[in-house]
Amino acid sequence: MSQKQQLIPATDAKQTKLQTLQLTPATNLDDIYKTLVPAPLMTKQELAAFYREEMNAVRGGDRIGRMKRGLDRAHGVTFYKTFFMGHPGVGKSTEMTRLSFHVADKFRTIRFSAQTDLDAAGFKPFDVLLVMMIKLVEETHVLVSSGELRGELSKGLITDIERWFETEKVTRTATKSTGVSASAGIKPTPVSTALSGLLGLFAEIKGEMKYTADRKAEITEYRLNTISTLIDLLNRLLDDANRLLTEAKGQEWLFVGEDFDKPGIKTDLVEALFISYANIFPDLKTHLVFNIPVALAYSEKVTSLTLPSPCIIFDTPVYNQDHTPNEQGRAAVEEVLKHRVDLTLFEKDQMTRLVVASGGNLRDLFEMTATASDYAADRNSQTIGERDVSQAITQKRVEYVNSMGSGPYDPQTITYEEKAARLIQIYNNEPSSDVADPILHSLLRARAVQEFNGERWFGIHPLVVDTLIRQHRLKPEAGKNVPGGSI
Repeated sequence: MSQKQQLIPATDAKQTKLQTLQLTPATNLDDIYKTLVPAPLMTKQELAAFYREEMNAVRGGDRIGRMKRGLDRAHGVTFYKTFFMGHPGVGKSTEMTRLSFHVADKFRTIRFSAQTDLDAAGFKPFDVLLVMMIKLVEETHVLVSSGELRGELSKGLITDIERWFETEKVTRTATKSTGVSASAGIKPTPVSTALSGLLGLFAEIKGEMKYTADRKAEITEYRLNTISTLIDLLNRLLDDANRLLTEAKGQEWLFVGEDFDKPGIKTDLVEALFISYANIFPDLKTHLVFNIPVALAYSEKVTSLTLPSPCIIFDTPVYNQDHTPNEQGRAAVEEVLKHRVDLTLFEKDQMTRLVVASGGNLRDLFEMTATASDYAADRNSQTIGERDVSQAITQKRVEYVNSMGSGPYDPQTITYEEKAARLIQIYNNEPSSDVADPILHSLLRARAVQEFNGERWFGIHPLVVDTLIRQHRLKPEAGKNVPGGSI
Protein backbone atom coordinates (compact mmCIF):
# COMPACT_ATOMS: atom_id res chain seq x y z
CA MET A 1 0.00 0.00 0.00
CA SER A 2 1.28 3.47 -0.82
CA GLN A 3 2.11 5.73 2.09
CA LYS A 4 -0.22 8.28 0.58
CA GLN A 5 -3.78 7.74 -0.48
CA GLN A 6 -5.77 10.00 -2.74
CA LEU A 7 -9.22 10.38 -1.26
CA ILE A 8 -12.00 9.19 -3.53
CA PRO A 9 -15.56 10.53 -3.21
CA ALA A 10 -17.89 7.91 -1.73
CA THR A 11 -21.65 7.79 -2.15
CA ASP A 12 -22.17 10.54 0.36
CA ALA A 13 -22.36 14.30 0.68
CA LYS A 14 -19.06 14.87 2.42
CA GLN A 15 -16.81 17.15 0.46
CA THR A 16 -13.73 15.44 -0.89
CA LYS A 17 -10.59 16.33 1.01
CA LEU A 18 -8.48 18.66 -1.07
CA GLN A 19 -5.31 17.44 0.60
CA THR A 20 -3.72 14.02 0.28
CA LEU A 21 -3.80 12.20 3.60
CA GLN A 22 -0.58 10.45 4.55
CA LEU A 23 -1.30 7.13 6.22
CA THR A 24 1.92 6.87 8.25
CA PRO A 25 2.95 9.11 11.15
CA ALA A 26 4.64 12.40 10.23
CA THR A 27 8.36 12.21 10.88
CA ASN A 28 9.09 15.91 10.35
CA LEU A 29 7.23 19.16 10.93
CA ASP A 30 6.53 19.71 7.23
CA ASP A 31 4.58 16.43 7.05
CA ILE A 32 2.35 17.14 10.05
CA TYR A 33 -0.22 18.81 7.80
CA LYS A 34 -0.43 15.59 5.78
CA THR A 35 -1.58 13.54 8.77
CA LEU A 36 -3.50 16.06 10.91
CA VAL A 37 -6.15 16.92 8.33
CA PRO A 38 -9.18 17.98 10.44
CA ALA A 39 -11.68 15.96 8.44
CA PRO A 40 -13.58 12.69 8.95
CA LEU A 41 -11.98 9.37 8.13
CA MET A 42 -13.75 8.21 4.99
CA THR A 43 -12.01 5.04 3.75
CA LYS A 44 -11.06 1.63 5.11
CA GLN A 45 -7.38 2.52 4.74
CA GLU A 46 -7.81 5.67 6.83
CA LEU A 47 -9.71 3.83 9.52
CA ALA A 48 -7.06 1.11 9.67
CA ALA A 49 -4.29 3.68 9.96
CA PHE A 50 -5.84 6.13 12.40
CA TYR A 51 -8.95 4.86 14.19
CA ARG A 52 -8.22 3.75 17.76
CA GLU A 53 -10.68 1.51 19.60
CA GLU A 54 -9.22 2.78 22.90
CA MET A 55 -11.37 5.90 22.52
CA ASN A 56 -14.59 3.91 22.84
CA ALA A 57 -13.54 2.55 26.23
CA VAL A 58 -13.43 6.06 27.69
CA ARG A 59 -16.52 7.37 25.87
CA GLY A 60 -19.06 4.94 27.27
CA GLY A 61 -18.75 2.10 24.78
CA ASP A 62 -18.91 1.54 21.04
CA ARG A 63 -22.14 3.16 19.90
CA ILE A 64 -21.63 1.96 16.33
CA GLY A 65 -21.59 -1.66 17.51
CA ARG A 66 -25.01 -1.13 19.05
CA MET A 67 -26.36 0.49 15.91
CA LYS A 68 -25.02 -2.40 13.82
CA ARG A 69 -26.90 -4.89 16.00
CA GLY A 70 -30.09 -2.88 15.54
CA LEU A 71 -29.66 -2.81 11.78
CA ASP A 72 -28.83 -6.52 11.58
CA ARG A 73 -31.97 -7.36 13.51
CA ALA A 74 -34.10 -5.11 11.30
CA HIS A 75 -32.77 -6.43 7.98
CA GLY A 76 -35.59 -8.04 6.03
CA VAL A 77 -37.99 -7.55 8.95
CA THR A 78 -38.61 -3.87 9.67
CA PHE A 79 -36.94 -0.47 9.30
CA TYR A 80 -34.23 0.62 11.74
CA LYS A 81 -34.41 4.33 12.52
CA THR A 82 -32.58 6.38 15.09
CA PHE A 83 -31.14 9.79 15.85
CA PHE A 84 -27.42 10.24 16.38
CA MET A 85 -25.67 13.05 18.19
CA GLY A 86 -22.45 14.16 19.79
CA HIS A 87 -20.68 17.31 20.82
CA PRO A 88 -18.60 19.12 18.16
CA GLY A 89 -15.29 17.49 17.34
CA VAL A 90 -15.94 14.03 18.83
CA GLY A 91 -15.86 12.31 15.44
CA LYS A 92 -19.50 11.71 14.51
CA SER A 93 -18.84 11.56 10.77
CA THR A 94 -15.97 9.13 11.26
CA GLU A 95 -18.32 6.93 13.27
CA MET A 96 -20.82 7.03 10.41
CA THR A 97 -18.04 5.84 8.10
CA ARG A 98 -17.40 2.93 10.46
CA LEU A 99 -21.10 2.11 10.49
CA SER A 100 -21.34 2.07 6.70
CA PHE A 101 -18.44 -0.39 6.46
CA HIS A 102 -19.62 -2.58 9.34
CA VAL A 103 -23.04 -3.14 7.76
CA ALA A 104 -21.96 -3.22 4.09
CA ASP A 105 -22.86 -6.89 3.73
CA LYS A 106 -26.53 -6.09 4.32
CA PHE A 107 -26.91 -2.36 3.63
CA ARG A 108 -25.86 0.16 1.00
CA THR A 109 -25.41 3.54 2.64
CA ILE A 110 -26.31 6.90 1.15
CA ARG A 111 -24.97 9.85 3.13
CA PHE A 112 -25.99 13.47 2.75
CA SER A 113 -25.15 16.66 4.57
CA ALA A 114 -27.25 19.61 5.69
CA GLN A 115 -24.25 21.82 4.95
CA THR A 116 -23.37 20.64 1.46
CA ASP A 117 -26.64 19.30 0.01
CA LEU A 118 -29.05 21.86 1.44
CA ASP A 119 -29.13 25.60 1.93
CA ALA A 120 -28.09 25.75 5.59
CA ALA A 121 -29.78 29.13 5.96
CA GLY A 122 -33.16 28.29 4.48
CA PHE A 123 -33.91 24.63 3.78
CA LYS A 124 -37.41 23.26 4.22
CA PRO A 125 -38.50 19.80 5.45
CA PHE A 126 -39.47 18.77 1.93
CA ASP A 127 -35.91 19.53 0.77
CA VAL A 128 -34.67 16.61 2.89
CA LEU A 129 -37.14 14.32 1.15
CA LEU A 130 -36.02 15.64 -2.23
CA VAL A 131 -32.36 15.04 -1.39
CA MET A 132 -33.15 11.45 -0.43
CA MET A 133 -35.14 10.98 -3.63
CA ILE A 134 -32.43 12.51 -5.83
CA LYS A 135 -29.56 10.58 -4.27
CA LEU A 136 -31.50 7.32 -4.41
CA VAL A 137 -32.23 7.78 -8.13
CA GLU A 138 -28.64 8.79 -8.85
CA GLU A 139 -27.17 5.86 -6.95
CA THR A 140 -29.59 3.41 -8.54
CA HIS A 141 -28.73 4.86 -11.94
CA VAL A 142 -25.01 4.32 -11.30
CA LEU A 143 -25.55 0.70 -10.22
CA VAL A 144 -27.84 -0.09 -13.16
CA SER A 145 -25.43 1.57 -15.61
CA SER A 146 -22.51 -0.46 -14.24
CA GLY A 147 -24.47 -3.70 -14.50
CA GLU A 148 -24.53 -4.29 -10.73
CA LEU A 149 -28.32 -4.09 -10.70
CA ARG A 150 -30.60 -5.77 -13.21
CA GLY A 151 -33.74 -4.06 -14.43
CA GLU A 152 -34.82 -0.44 -14.07
CA LEU A 153 -37.05 1.75 -11.97
CA SER A 154 -40.72 1.69 -12.91
CA LYS A 155 -41.48 4.02 -15.82
CA GLY A 156 -44.89 4.72 -14.31
CA LEU A 157 -43.28 5.82 -11.06
CA ILE A 158 -40.85 8.07 -12.91
CA THR A 159 -43.75 9.66 -14.77
CA ASP A 160 -45.65 10.25 -11.52
CA ILE A 161 -42.61 11.93 -9.94
CA GLU A 162 -42.21 14.21 -12.96
CA ARG A 163 -45.91 15.07 -12.84
CA TRP A 164 -45.61 16.06 -9.16
CA PHE A 165 -43.12 18.74 -10.14
CA GLU A 166 -45.10 19.76 -13.22
CA THR A 167 -48.20 20.37 -11.11
CA GLU A 168 -46.47 23.31 -9.46
CA LYS A 169 -47.38 25.23 -12.63
CA VAL A 170 -44.46 27.53 -11.99
CA THR A 171 -41.71 28.24 -14.46
CA ARG A 172 -38.42 27.99 -12.64
CA THR A 173 -36.18 30.94 -13.26
CA ALA A 174 -32.67 29.96 -14.26
CA THR A 175 -30.09 31.87 -12.27
CA LYS A 176 -26.37 31.93 -12.25
CA SER A 177 -26.20 30.14 -8.91
CA THR A 178 -28.62 27.34 -9.77
CA GLY A 179 -27.12 26.98 -13.21
CA VAL A 180 -23.67 26.35 -11.81
CA SER A 181 -24.92 23.80 -9.32
CA ALA A 182 -27.07 22.04 -11.89
CA SER A 183 -24.04 21.31 -14.01
CA ALA A 184 -22.89 18.92 -11.30
CA GLY A 185 -25.81 16.56 -11.90
CA ILE A 186 -25.22 12.99 -13.01
CA LYS A 187 -25.53 12.61 -16.78
CA PRO A 188 -27.85 9.83 -17.98
CA THR A 189 -26.48 7.00 -20.11
CA PRO A 190 -28.25 4.86 -22.72
CA VAL A 191 -28.56 2.10 -20.11
CA SER A 192 -31.17 4.11 -18.22
CA THR A 193 -32.96 6.17 -20.86
CA ALA A 194 -36.13 6.17 -18.78
CA LEU A 195 -34.29 8.23 -16.20
CA SER A 196 -32.99 10.87 -18.62
CA GLY A 197 -35.71 13.43 -18.02
CA LEU A 198 -35.85 12.79 -14.30
CA LEU A 199 -32.09 13.14 -13.84
CA GLY A 200 -32.13 16.38 -15.79
CA LEU A 201 -34.94 17.71 -13.62
CA PHE A 202 -33.13 16.65 -10.47
CA ALA A 203 -29.96 18.46 -11.57
CA GLU A 204 -31.99 21.67 -11.59
CA ILE A 205 -33.70 20.89 -8.29
CA LYS A 206 -30.30 20.32 -6.62
CA GLY A 207 -29.30 23.84 -7.55
CA GLU A 208 -32.57 25.24 -6.27
CA MET A 209 -32.17 23.50 -2.89
CA LYS A 210 -28.66 24.91 -2.45
CA TYR A 211 -29.82 28.47 -3.05
CA THR A 212 -33.27 28.89 -1.57
CA ALA A 213 -33.18 32.64 -2.13
CA ASP A 214 -33.80 31.78 -5.80
CA ARG A 215 -36.87 29.69 -4.98
CA LYS A 216 -40.26 31.09 -5.84
CA ALA A 217 -42.81 31.36 -3.03
CA GLU A 218 -45.32 29.38 -5.06
CA ILE A 219 -42.97 26.40 -5.16
CA THR A 220 -42.47 26.40 -1.39
CA GLU A 221 -46.19 26.72 -0.71
CA TYR A 222 -47.10 23.93 -3.12
CA ARG A 223 -44.52 21.50 -1.77
CA LEU A 224 -45.42 22.13 1.87
CA ASN A 225 -49.11 21.60 1.08
CA THR A 226 -48.43 18.36 -0.80
CA ILE A 227 -45.69 16.92 1.37
CA SER A 228 -47.78 13.81 2.07
CA THR A 229 -47.89 13.12 -1.67
CA LEU A 230 -44.12 13.58 -1.86
CA ILE A 231 -43.68 11.07 0.97
CA ASP A 232 -45.86 8.61 -0.92
CA LEU A 233 -43.78 9.04 -4.09
CA LEU A 234 -40.55 8.62 -2.14
CA ASN A 235 -41.88 5.45 -0.51
CA ARG A 236 -42.84 4.02 -3.90
CA LEU A 237 -39.35 4.86 -5.13
CA LEU A 238 -37.82 3.23 -2.05
CA ASP A 239 -39.85 0.06 -2.66
CA ASP A 240 -38.75 -0.08 -6.28
CA ALA A 241 -35.06 0.69 -5.66
CA ASN A 242 -34.96 -1.64 -2.67
CA ARG A 243 -36.37 -4.47 -4.78
CA LEU A 244 -33.60 -4.04 -7.36
CA LEU A 245 -30.91 -3.86 -4.69
CA THR A 246 -32.17 -6.83 -2.69
CA GLU A 247 -32.57 -9.06 -5.74
CA ALA A 248 -29.03 -8.33 -6.96
CA LYS A 249 -27.04 -7.98 -3.74
CA GLY A 250 -29.21 -8.95 -0.79
CA GLN A 251 -28.75 -5.41 0.55
CA GLU A 252 -31.19 -2.73 1.68
CA TRP A 253 -30.80 1.04 1.51
CA LEU A 254 -29.63 2.96 4.57
CA PHE A 255 -29.76 6.77 4.65
CA VAL A 256 -27.47 8.79 6.92
CA GLY A 257 -28.33 12.49 7.28
CA GLU A 258 -25.50 14.50 8.81
CA ASP A 259 -24.42 17.97 9.96
CA PHE A 260 -27.79 19.20 11.18
CA ASP A 261 -25.96 20.37 14.31
CA LYS A 262 -23.26 22.42 12.57
CA PRO A 263 -22.75 26.16 13.12
CA GLY A 264 -24.74 28.05 10.53
CA ILE A 265 -27.75 25.71 10.62
CA LYS A 266 -30.55 27.80 12.04
CA THR A 267 -32.34 26.39 15.07
CA ASP A 268 -35.81 27.06 13.65
CA LEU A 269 -35.00 25.08 10.49
CA VAL A 270 -33.88 22.06 12.50
CA GLU A 271 -36.92 22.24 14.75
CA ALA A 272 -39.24 22.53 11.76
CA LEU A 273 -37.78 19.32 10.36
CA PHE A 274 -37.51 17.22 13.51
CA ILE A 275 -40.40 18.66 15.57
CA SER A 276 -43.05 20.29 13.35
CA TYR A 277 -42.71 17.61 10.65
CA ALA A 278 -41.64 14.81 12.97
CA ASN A 279 -44.04 12.31 11.39
CA ILE A 280 -41.96 12.30 8.21
CA PHE A 281 -39.48 9.85 9.70
CA PRO A 282 -41.78 7.06 10.93
CA ASP A 283 -43.61 7.21 7.58
CA LEU A 284 -40.52 6.60 5.44
CA LYS A 285 -40.07 3.00 4.27
CA THR A 286 -36.32 2.81 4.71
CA HIS A 287 -33.58 2.50 7.31
CA LEU A 288 -32.22 5.84 8.44
CA VAL A 289 -29.86 7.50 10.90
CA PHE A 290 -30.14 11.27 11.32
CA ASN A 291 -27.79 13.53 13.24
CA ILE A 292 -29.56 16.02 15.53
CA PRO A 293 -28.23 18.78 17.79
CA VAL A 294 -27.49 17.83 21.39
CA ALA A 295 -29.43 20.86 22.59
CA LEU A 296 -32.59 19.62 20.88
CA ALA A 297 -32.28 16.18 22.42
CA TYR A 298 -31.90 17.72 25.89
CA SER A 299 -34.67 20.30 25.55
CA GLU A 300 -38.29 20.01 26.59
CA LYS A 301 -39.08 19.44 22.91
CA VAL A 302 -37.44 16.02 22.96
CA THR A 303 -40.83 14.47 23.70
CA SER A 304 -41.92 15.51 20.20
CA LEU A 305 -39.22 13.44 18.53
CA THR A 306 -40.81 10.43 16.87
CA LEU A 307 -37.82 8.06 16.92
CA PRO A 308 -36.29 6.18 19.88
CA SER A 309 -33.89 7.87 22.29
CA PRO A 310 -30.91 9.32 20.41
CA CYS A 311 -27.60 7.51 20.36
CA ILE A 312 -24.82 9.81 21.61
CA ILE A 313 -21.04 9.83 21.35
CA PHE A 314 -19.61 11.42 24.48
CA ASP A 315 -16.51 13.51 24.96
CA THR A 316 -13.20 12.00 26.05
CA PRO A 317 -12.24 13.00 29.61
CA VAL A 318 -8.74 14.19 30.44
CA TYR A 319 -9.87 14.94 34.01
CA ASN A 320 -12.13 13.06 36.38
CA GLN A 321 -15.16 14.67 37.96
CA ASP A 322 -13.04 15.59 41.01
CA HIS A 323 -10.50 17.30 38.68
CA THR A 324 -7.81 14.68 39.14
CA PRO A 325 -6.13 13.49 35.92
CA ASN A 326 -8.02 10.83 33.98
CA GLU A 327 -5.09 8.73 32.92
CA GLN A 328 -7.11 6.33 30.76
CA GLY A 329 -8.64 9.17 28.77
CA ARG A 330 -5.29 10.86 28.26
CA ALA A 331 -3.67 7.62 27.17
CA ALA A 332 -6.43 7.02 24.60
CA VAL A 333 -5.98 10.48 23.08
CA GLU A 334 -2.20 10.09 23.06
CA GLU A 335 -2.65 6.79 21.21
CA VAL A 336 -4.57 8.63 18.49
CA LEU A 337 -1.91 11.32 18.20
CA LYS A 338 1.07 8.99 18.06
CA HIS A 339 -0.43 7.25 15.02
CA ARG A 340 -0.44 10.63 13.28
CA VAL A 341 2.81 12.19 14.51
CA ASP A 342 6.14 10.58 15.44
CA LEU A 343 6.64 11.18 19.17
CA THR A 344 10.23 12.30 18.61
CA LEU A 345 8.85 15.54 17.16
CA PHE A 346 7.66 16.57 20.64
CA GLU A 347 10.07 17.78 23.27
CA LYS A 348 9.63 16.45 26.81
CA ASP A 349 6.05 16.74 28.19
CA GLN A 350 4.80 18.82 25.25
CA MET A 351 2.54 16.15 23.76
CA THR A 352 0.87 15.72 27.15
CA ARG A 353 0.30 19.47 27.40
CA LEU A 354 -1.46 19.47 24.03
CA VAL A 355 -3.59 16.45 24.95
CA VAL A 356 -4.74 18.04 28.21
CA ALA A 357 -5.35 21.47 26.66
CA SER A 358 -7.49 19.85 23.96
CA GLY A 359 -9.89 18.51 26.55
CA GLY A 360 -9.78 15.22 24.66
CA ASN A 361 -11.33 16.86 21.59
CA LEU A 362 -9.48 15.53 18.55
CA ARG A 363 -10.29 18.48 16.33
CA ASP A 364 -8.78 20.88 18.87
CA LEU A 365 -5.82 18.57 19.38
CA PHE A 366 -5.01 18.39 15.68
CA GLU A 367 -5.38 22.13 15.21
CA MET A 368 -3.18 23.01 18.20
CA THR A 369 -0.52 20.48 17.22
CA ALA A 370 -0.41 21.84 13.67
CA THR A 371 -0.23 25.41 15.00
CA ALA A 372 2.55 24.51 17.41
CA SER A 373 4.49 22.93 14.55
CA ASP A 374 4.22 26.20 12.63
CA TYR A 375 5.61 28.13 15.58
CA ALA A 376 8.46 25.63 15.81
CA ALA A 377 9.18 25.99 12.09
CA ASP A 378 9.20 29.79 12.44
CA ARG A 379 12.15 29.51 14.80
CA ASN A 380 13.87 26.91 12.58
CA SER A 381 13.42 24.12 15.11
CA GLN A 382 13.01 20.49 14.15
CA THR A 383 10.89 19.72 17.22
CA ILE A 384 7.87 21.21 19.01
CA GLY A 385 8.96 22.87 22.24
CA GLU A 386 7.40 24.47 25.30
CA ARG A 387 7.15 27.94 23.75
CA ASP A 388 5.46 26.59 20.62
CA VAL A 389 2.87 24.66 22.61
CA SER A 390 2.17 27.63 24.89
CA GLN A 391 1.51 29.87 21.90
CA ALA A 392 -0.79 27.30 20.29
CA ILE A 393 -2.72 26.84 23.54
CA THR A 394 -3.09 30.60 23.98
CA GLN A 395 -4.44 30.94 20.46
CA LYS A 396 -7.01 28.19 21.01
CA ARG A 397 -7.95 29.62 24.42
CA VAL A 398 -8.87 32.93 22.77
CA GLU A 399 -11.20 31.05 20.43
CA TYR A 400 -12.97 29.53 23.42
CA VAL A 401 -13.31 32.90 25.13
CA ASN A 402 -14.85 34.38 21.98
CA SER A 403 -17.26 31.47 21.63
CA MET A 404 -18.80 32.19 25.02
CA GLY A 405 -20.15 35.57 24.00
CA SER A 406 -23.67 36.10 22.70
CA GLY A 407 -24.12 33.59 19.90
CA PRO A 408 -26.15 34.22 16.73
CA TYR A 409 -27.76 30.79 17.09
CA ASP A 410 -28.80 31.16 20.73
CA PRO A 411 -32.61 31.19 20.79
CA GLN A 412 -32.49 33.90 23.43
CA THR A 413 -29.93 36.40 24.67
CA ILE A 414 -27.76 34.99 27.44
CA THR A 415 -25.20 37.19 29.15
CA TYR A 416 -21.67 36.07 29.87
CA GLU A 417 -22.32 36.58 33.58
CA GLU A 418 -25.08 33.98 33.40
CA LYS A 419 -22.80 31.60 31.54
CA ALA A 420 -19.89 32.15 33.93
CA ALA A 421 -22.12 31.50 36.93
CA ARG A 422 -23.27 28.19 35.45
CA LEU A 423 -19.68 27.22 34.62
CA ILE A 424 -18.68 27.70 38.25
CA GLN A 425 -21.63 25.61 39.41
CA ILE A 426 -20.70 22.79 37.05
CA TYR A 427 -17.04 22.98 38.05
CA ASN A 428 -18.05 22.66 41.69
CA ASN A 429 -20.45 19.77 40.91
CA GLU A 430 -23.33 21.66 42.48
CA PRO A 431 -26.71 19.89 42.48
CA SER A 432 -28.99 20.88 39.59
CA SER A 433 -26.11 22.46 37.66
CA ASP A 434 -26.67 19.83 34.95
CA VAL A 435 -30.34 20.68 34.39
CA ALA A 436 -30.82 21.33 30.68
CA ASP A 437 -31.81 24.92 29.90
CA PRO A 438 -30.81 27.58 27.34
CA ILE A 439 -27.67 28.47 29.32
CA LEU A 440 -26.39 24.89 29.36
CA HIS A 441 -27.34 24.42 25.70
CA SER A 442 -25.35 27.51 24.75
CA LEU A 443 -22.31 26.33 26.71
CA LEU A 444 -22.52 22.89 25.12
CA ARG A 445 -22.67 24.42 21.64
CA ALA A 446 -19.61 26.51 22.48
CA ARG A 447 -17.83 23.36 23.76
CA ALA A 448 -17.16 25.19 27.02
CA VAL A 449 -19.01 22.37 28.77
CA GLN A 450 -18.28 18.73 27.96
CA GLU A 451 -20.35 15.61 28.62
CA PHE A 452 -18.82 12.29 29.58
CA ASN A 453 -19.11 8.50 29.48
CA GLY A 454 -22.76 7.61 29.64
CA GLU A 455 -23.29 8.62 33.24
CA ARG A 456 -24.11 12.09 31.94
CA TRP A 457 -21.75 14.10 34.07
CA PHE A 458 -20.59 17.44 32.82
CA GLY A 459 -17.16 19.04 33.05
CA ILE A 460 -15.55 22.30 32.04
CA HIS A 461 -13.12 22.34 29.13
CA PRO A 462 -9.55 22.91 30.47
CA LEU A 463 -9.10 26.07 28.39
CA VAL A 464 -12.28 27.49 29.90
CA VAL A 465 -11.02 26.59 33.38
CA ASP A 466 -7.92 28.64 32.51
CA THR A 467 -10.15 31.57 31.61
CA LEU A 468 -12.16 31.35 34.82
CA ILE A 469 -8.90 31.36 36.79
CA ARG A 470 -7.60 34.39 34.90
CA GLN A 471 -10.88 36.19 35.61
CA HIS A 472 -10.51 35.31 39.32
CA ARG A 473 -13.81 33.44 39.25
CA LEU A 474 -11.97 30.29 40.32
CA LYS A 475 -9.47 30.94 43.08
CA PRO A 476 -6.79 28.56 44.36
CA GLU A 477 -6.55 27.36 47.88
CA ALA A 478 -3.50 28.50 49.82
CA GLY A 479 -0.35 27.05 48.29
CA LYS A 480 -2.23 25.11 45.59
CA ASN A 481 -3.12 25.57 41.93
CA VAL A 482 -6.69 25.36 40.70
CA PRO A 483 -6.98 21.89 39.13
CA GLY A 484 -8.66 21.10 35.82
CA GLY A 485 -6.97 23.57 33.50
CA SER A 486 -4.31 23.21 30.82
CA ILE A 487 -0.77 22.54 32.01
